[in-house]
This record gives sequence, structure tokens and C-alpha cells, in this order.
Amino acid sequence: MTTDSSLHQRRRPLTDGELNAIPWIHLLQSHERERAVDDLRIAQAVPGEYLCRMGRPVTYWFGVVDGLLKMSSDNAEGQTMTFTGVPPGGWFGEGTALKRETYRYNIQALRNSMVAGLHVDTFHWLLDHSIGFNRFVMNQLNERLGQFIAAREIDRLNNPDIRVARSLAALFNPVLYPGVGEVLRITQQELAYLVGLSRQRVNEALTSLAAQGVIRVEYGGLRVLDIAALRNEVFKAK
Repeated sequence: MTTDSSLHQRRRPLTDGELNAIPWIHLLQSHERERAVDDLRIAQAVPGEYLCRMGRPVTYWFGVVDGLLKMSSDNAEGQTMTFTGVPPGGWFGEGTALKRETYRYNIQALRNSMVAGLHVDTFHWLLDHSIGFNRFVMNQLNERLGQFIAAREIDRLNNPDIRVARSLAALFNPVLYPGVGEVLRITQQELAYLVGLSRQRVNEALTSLAAQGVIRVEYGGLRVLDIAALRNEVFKAK
């Protein structure tokens, strides 16, 4: 697929399978679900394509049905700080949508990714009418706060092994990213983009974690064997 047309122009209604992959859709009452389904759209973002840019007004609340996105920001000196990756099942931007603000970060596809969008007006309608949706959004905001605090801590870490471990732990958050499960489909190069290290250094860290029984490198991804170790750094860092 090319980017001759914009992501907005390429959007289409979701299939039943794609709808079932949305974690909050099952929390809605029938009339609420009907309103959401009528509004939801999905499109494929290609590698390098931006879904959100700093300074642009919010129009949609987005979620990843399949693929991998990167959330980052640029400072005045042109330096990029990566906050996190967004794997399958992840919905993001609820804080911006709540306040109808402009984006304070960029969202970019790292690979071909199927991304769904709910218009901000429908987002607010569901907040006004659905208790289940409200609870989902509140849980999102609570988990997101912890995620960004952890991201700031990771950015200050000098130990590459711990940076990789903590970044992986964030991607295995079952509340924010329920579509990941036990295996994260990610390449070492994609992880390097998210962590801010070279692919070679990420490979060394993964080898160390695998040797200690914390993860297992599988074809096309990583399987977590000890999530507590990733979160609490209960391993021997180099």
C-alpha cells in the first residue's frame, strides 16, 4: 500500500473480527455499541506514516488493531524523546481527546499497522452515556500516568540492560495492551527505535535476559517468562 492518499481517505468500516479486537466495545450497552460501531473507522498505516503530530488538533481517539506504533516528542533542539511503543490492543490519546487539545506528541507507524479511530465527538458522547466506557477510560488514564512516569525514569537510566527490560515490561501491560498476550511481535530493530539504543546493544541485552530465564526469543517476537523480573529488575544487569 502506498501513501498517495491520506490515512483519513483510506479509512473504512471495521469487520466483525476487527471489532472483536477492540477491548472496550464489549463493555457497551446495545444502543451505545451501535453508536460506536457506526462511527468507528479503520485504515492501514504504512511504516513511517504519522497518525498524530505535535500541535495538530485532536479529531479521533485511536487504537491499534494490529501492528506497532511509536509515541514520541521533539524538543526545541530537534532531539526526539520516545515515550513508548503502542502494540496491538492499545488505545491512546484519551487525555488529549478529553480536553480537546492539540497533540503534545507524535504517533508514527513502525510497521504496517491497522489503526482504528473513534471520532472525538462520539468519544465524548460515550463518556456522557456509558458507565462501562467511563470505567475503561479511567483505567486507561491511571495506567497511562504510571507509564509516563516510568518512561521518564527509563530515559535517565544509563544501564542498557535495564532500559531494555523496563521498556519491554511497559509493552506487556495487560491493561493498556490486552492484544499482546504472552508473545510480543517485535523485531530487534523496532525495539531499538523504542528504547533509543543500537540494534546490536539491544541484542546483547536480550541475550542476557534470555540467559537468565526472563524472556525467550522466538521467531518474530519475544515471550516473557518472568514479567515480575522485567518490572522489578530482579536480574543481574551487566
